[in-house]
Amino acid sequence: MKKLGIIAGSLRKESFTKKIGKNIASLFPEGWEAELLDIGHLPFYNQDFDDHNEVPKEIAEFRDKVDGLDAVIFVTPEYNRSIPAVLKNAIDVASRPKTNNVWSKKPAAVVSQSPGVLGGFGAHHHLRQVLAGINMPVLAHPEVYLSSVGDFLDEEGKITNEDTLSFLQSFVDRFIDHSNKYD
Repeated sequence: MKKLGIIAGSLRKESFTKKIGKNIASLFPEGWEAELLDIGHLPFYNQDFDDHNEVPKEIAEFRDKVDGLDAVIFVTPEYNRSIPAVLKNAIDVASRPKTNNVWSKKPAAVVSQSPGVLGGFGAHHHLRQVLAGINMPVLAHPEVYLSSVGDFLDEEGKITNEDTLSFLQSFVDRFIDHSNKYD
């Protein structure tokens, strides 16, 4: 069983980002266990945490959870042409100290979304830069920019557009192939 972590860079309970993450999780076949990881409770990264005696319990538990993953998909909205602080913080707390970067060598993918027409383009590329810096091999293609997300999610958060679902299924299939290269 492969363990997939899906990290949504939004804290809002009814966020488009979380809904898209849940839809993506449902597209994985048997043999994959997908889980949306909570990041809203993590304290802000502080270099004092690099001393293992001072790591808050929430960070230690999150690091352990990430360490046990086989692959990660990041789903992000765009805030001011970049990624949300909560997402960057989650990445930072699990990548430090450098000698204990639990993200390292885990296959990853980026999905960005926006209610606007650009689909979170700026956040998508900023996140790719960050993931390169922590040694995560990121799926290059297809790039996933979901625009006008409010138009294809129903009241229950399910994607209603068949073309979008088909595209996301092809993304998941490619991501599985990408992940298998790093077994």
